[in-house]
Amino acid sequence: MNTALSWIKAYVPDLDVTAQDYTDAMTLTGTKVEGYTCLDKNLEKIVVGEILEVKGHPDADKLVVCQVNVGAEEPVQIVTGAPNITEKSIGVKVPVVLDGGRVAGGHDGGALPEEGIRIKQGKLRGVESCGMMCSVEELGASRDMYPDAPESGIYILPGDSVPGSDAVEIMGLRDVVFEYEITSNRVDCYSVIGIAREAAATFGKAFHAPVVTPTGNGEDIHDYLNVRVENSELCPRYCARMVKNIKLAPSPQWMQRRLAASGIRPINNIVDITNYVMEEYGQPMHAFDYDQLAGREIVVKCAKDGDVFQTLDGQERKLDSTILMINDGEKEVGIAGIMGGENSKITDNVQTMVFESACFNGTNIRLSAKKVGLRTDASGKYEKGLDPNTAEEAVNRACQLIEELGAGEVVGGIIDLYPEKRTSKRIPFDAVKINRLLGTDISEETMLSYFKTIELDYDPETKEVIAPTWRQDLERMADLAEEVARFYGYDKIPTTLPSGEATTGKLSYKLQIEEVAREIAEFCGFSQGMTYSFESPKVFDRMLIPEDSALRKTVEISNPLGEDFSVMRTTSLNGMLTSLSTNYNRRNKDVRLYELANVYRPKSLPLTELPDERMQFTLGMYGDGDFFTMKGVVEEFFEKAGMHKKPHYDPSAEHPYLHPGRKADILYDGTVVGFLGEVHPDVADNYKIGDRAYIAVIDMPSIMDFTTFDRKYTGIARFPAVTRDISMVVPKDILVGQIEDVIEQRGGKVLESYKLFDVYEGAQVLAGHKSVAYSITFRAKDHTLEEKEVTSVMNKILNGLGGLGIELRA
Repeated sequence: MNTALSWIKAYVPDLDVTAQDYTDAMTLTGTKVEGYTCLDKNLEKIVVGEILEVKGHPDADKLVVCQVNVGAEEPVQIVTGAPNITEKSIGVKVPVVLDGGRVAGGHDGGALPEEGIRIKQGKLRGVESCGMMCSVEELGASRDMYPDAPESGIYILPGDSVPGSDAVEIMGLRDVVFEYEITSNRVDCYSVIGIAREAAATFGKAFHAPVVTPTGNGEDIHDYLNVRVENSELCPRYCARMVKNIKLAPSPQWMQRRLAASGIRPINNIVDITNYVMEEYGQPMHAFDYDQLAGREIVVKCAKDGDVFQTLDGQERKLDSTILMINDGEKEVGIAGIMGGENSKITDNVQTMVFESACFNGTNIRLSAKKVGLRTDASGKYEKGLDPNTAEEAVNRACQLIEELGAGEVVGGIIDLYPEKRTSKRIPFDAVKINRLLGTDISEETMLSYFKTIELDYDPETKEVIAPTWRQDLERMADLAEEVARFYGYDKIPTTLPSGEATTGKLSYKLQIEEVAREIAEFCGFSQGMTYSFESPKVFDRMLIPEDSALRKTVEISNPLGEDFSVMRTTSLNGMLTSLSTNYNRRNKDVRLYELANVYRPKSLPLTELPDERMQFTLGMYGDGDFFTMKGVVEEFFEKAGMHKKPHYDPSAEHPYLHPGRKADILYDGTVVGFLGEVHPDVADNYKIGDRAYIAVIDMPSIMDFTTFDRKYTGIARFPAVTRDISMVVPKDILVGQIEDVIEQRGGKVLESYKLFDVYEGAQVLAGHKSVAYSITFRAKDHTLEEKEVTSVMNKILNGLGGLGIELRA
């Protein structure tokens, strides 16, 4: 939002500050000033000049030589080629930059030089010229601010301007335009009055709101117009007034310049008044041609699905039943809060018009503007949520300006539909609590004085602050504390330690287990990665996932950035494989990555409740390492997380994205908690990974019940260990995991450990078999083992292995 300082001073007349001081102070009290532009930047020694004589240049047909009275004893001679300066220009007043003065830029209106242009006395085609007459572009302005300026020529000043006086002042360029960043909770500051109220409180000056005087003739608007609101939820208040005998004309210069400084191009008195009041009060308004309203009626109701409406910009907009419309007795005439229709616009032939000043539901306006693809200044204000109590004052202000500018005759009365009046909020006030919150020692009287400057009342009996309806951001005592802090000065608030009893903070159990996963992964050489939760439905084809797989049942994004980000992921593999692919194709060797991230699996489709969000510990690698390397990382994590039982592996698991002979589900205590394996060669090709890649995925919620941080101390062994090595001939379909299960089950209490140290397949081994060798260690905690004890345990182990068809190797 932009405002001119002169407009602010209209309501805070005693405000006398520099642009930088204003910027700093307003920002510190919460009204952030992004920057400012001095309209008189680079303008020096520019005065009013009166043309006394105009003669043709002796050596140039397009130049004239002028004698100009600039308030000095002698007139100055200026040569110009401006087309609007002729022999008929005698007595005309123009802005003149004197010798040694400076202007902002060139006549072409292009980019302005940072330091402006210095004007020096010289000769033009041999004739002395002691200055320059100026166009608005040379003064750094534009025709938006001065619509009466010639398209190419010298700007003509008012006839009563005094030669030699300050032309910059007369043109209103001794002004500063400030640009603000207004937060969406401060709807009141989307108006000049709101900014002025903040400025008055910031600098301790008196604020003078516009005095709105009664208007209207002896007639009654109800005799001309009927208004019905069929959806009061989307339109809590609707005000209408009428003006007849319209006289279209340019608005006065002060209004044009204030609008132009705010970035609004002046058009005519009627349009300018609506825009002026919108900027002044923050209340958008709209004017309808009364003679174009069928049935002399306005009806506020929602459109029908499939309706098409042509707006003022000539575009056809497709509507639906959620979009609020302004209708007459037969047709739609405007999209509420966004833009009026082509069929009721104000033309040069307008005789009678209806002023609309309403309050619409901000959320509905924002959604409607997005649906019709049209966002306007009005919708930008409405979507913030306006105060309905401002609507009446704004339309009365507009009618007052109509009468003051002689733009028409205001019809008496007002149509005001306001079924549920919004009232002021009462907020409990406790100075002690506010000081405790801020860490300050500010007296209650000082706090109340701050509230008074921003027009907050106080009820001493109930100890409540009464917030006006336009301060929608004030709801609780913390908001009052913020008001105190910003006017007391954030820079004055001392640094204090938090008060109250301290409690020891720590990570939740879930986060502690996740921290263990990170530690183990990084200890094993894995680097953490992060991938998107949004994916493309095409990734399932890349991973060879069947059409009937539950993984294809996804949560779809309502407003995706594109198809590549249109569904929530149900598996973490695509992100990991994509990261491995990126590293491989950038020629990074021996890459190891891990990720802790959620997958989103719907409980039912279409969605009736939030999906099941499951944290997945995903490991991926290629290069140095194989299936058993990945298996070791998984088991290291289980051990560190307190899962001391031996995990099992089921190679019959169905995972189409894994190599059919190098994959397994991970089972712990009979529960499937994840899977691991080599990436299927076709999937690796799809991701352009030209090396064997391995992945492991652990479902973190599945392991939580098995994890523990309880540790039991066992002393150093006091008695010697006994070791036995066995070499076996094992059928190829027997897994080493099955052998180890037998060793554990039959080893009893004296079994300390076992280790596989050899696997051999070759001509010396029976066909269909393999040679497997284990080293088994036994130890008793309370005595030295005897040979017969070890032999007894070994016989049990060998008997168990024999049941699997395993024989000792000769």
